[in-house]
Amino acid sequence: MREITRLCFVLTLITAVSAGVLAFVSDKTEEPIANALREAKMKAVRQVLPSFDNDLMEDRVFVANEEGDTVEVFRGMKGDSLTGVAFPRVSHEGYSGDINFLIGVNADGIIQGIQILNHSETPGLGAKIQNEDFRQQYRHCSIDSPKVWKVTKDGGRFEPITGATISSRAITGATLEGLKFFRKNYSRITGKRSGNNSMKDGENE
Repeated sequence: MREITRLCFVLTLITAVSAGVLAFVSDKTEEPIANALREAKMKAVRQVLPSFDNDLMEDRVFVANEEGDTVEVFRGMKGDSLTGVAFPRVSHEGYSGDINFLIGVNADGIIQGIQILNHSETPGLGAKIQNEDFRQQYRHCSIDSPKVWKVTKDGGRFEPITGATISSRAITGATLEGLKFFRKNYSRITGKRSGNNSMKDGENE
């Protein structure tokens, strides 16, 4: 009985020390990890935005998307003129799970670039959505051009990654939905109304 009590005490002590060490390590690494993730996101934002000279954090806005979630939209400015915006999108249609990425568009809604933030797609196949030659297909496209927003296998213009059509479809579909989000919320994002009727805020798709 005495031996069991001693063992219980030792195990309890080990558990308490381990928990303390883990808590200490977590406390010391939480902020650096958060800072690293934040900087990675801001680097991606800068890569997809047209030229700007403003403070992106100061001029960002928050807009509700079609799912009721709040989207952080970064606005690039030069003086008082909007050059473009960058905002996150997530596709739930990836082969191995969600794909999180950023879309950058100019003030007219023309894509300047996309950057993949994180995904779980298959290495060597779906993971190639990160490759520049795949992402560059979407550059200079808009909601109206091309007319068919699909991969070539489905009658569209975007070339899918060999062996990873599902991943390619996921990015293509989510990018189109991102352009619809920008069009629908144009005035909320930019603070002004476009003279182009196709960009009217709140237009039904």
